[in-house]
Amino acid sequence: MREDYPMYEEYYGFAEKPFSLTPDPKYLFKSSSHANAFELLQYAIRRREGFVVITGDIGTGKTTLCRALLEQLDRKTFTALVLNPFLSEEDLLRIILQDFGVVSRDEIRRGRLARITKQDLIDTLNEFLLSLQPLRAGALLIIDEAQNLPLQVLEQIRILSNLETDKEKLLQIVLVGQPNLKHLLKKPELRQLDQRVSIRYELKPLSREETGAYVMHRLTIAGGGAAVTFAPRALDRVYRYTRGIPRLINLVCDRALLGGFSERLTRILPKHVRHGAESLDLKVTRLSVAAWFRQRAAALVAGAGLASLLGAGAVVAWRLIQH
Repeated sequence: MREDYPMYEEYYGFAEKPFSLTPDPKYLFKSSSHANAFELLQYAIRRREGFVVITGDIGTGKTTLCRALLEQLDRKTFTALVLNPFLSEEDLLRIILQDFGVVSRDEIRRGRLARITKQDLIDTLNEFLLSLQPLRAGALLIIDEAQNLPLQVLEQIRILSNLETDKEKLLQIVLVGQPNLKHLLKKPELRQLDQRVSIRYELKPLSREETGAYVMHRLTIAGGGAAVTFAPRALDRVYRYTRGIPRLINLVCDRALLGGFSERLTRILPKHVRHGAESLDLKVTRLSVAAWFRQRAAALVAGAGLASLLGAGAVVAWRLIQH
């Protein structure tokens, strides 16, 4: 392929790839489920609720949700985002201190903290958190892919939750992971940690209507919403192949746009979606009538929950916590 061969982004006038798999927060689409999770996380951080657990299947947008949340926080909230769960207890503490700005990346790289004990690291973290109190500032730790955390590291995280004053927790902790994180926390040896979780929420895939809105949202953010459209039946196929999983939607739509570009079309047709999905070895999911009705009912309930949250504040937030 020649280097000057045009790509579909140029043909359709996109400023960037609309269906990239990177967790860019500006592309966060607030479906009813994602909006509920976002509002609930903000509520928990404001109230310093302690432990929060957010779960969702692979590709449902958990990491994008976390990055979007971090962008919305004010300057008085110090944040640490741990993306690699395969860490020792000491490495976890070093990364947290680095993200909070207590130590530098260069110090860690040069091994200057290698001989510092775990207790010294905890004491340093505690001193930093206490120093935020006069400033009325807070600290938030988000750990992604938390289902992969070793048991001893989870126990260390529980110990970090003991860092508190007489009135409030010094460190807000959010564990984000796949559904098996819920089962992991039910292990007898993690009972103390599980009992400290004040809020739990599970992200759901998009509905058929949300899938169409999601596709348009990403096309618009990338700058090409007016140059190319997906036929309604093409969006039906997108949903049937992906079951509303955002990551799969991105993969299928990227291939579909490539197919439309190869034919120099500005309207993506069902055949383009089918060819794209087949190239990814995805199979059509056929919903039964009963499953369709259950899906619609769930979407309506979730939508009503978000509307109530925005209108009724803390009362509705409590209802969501019960979810």
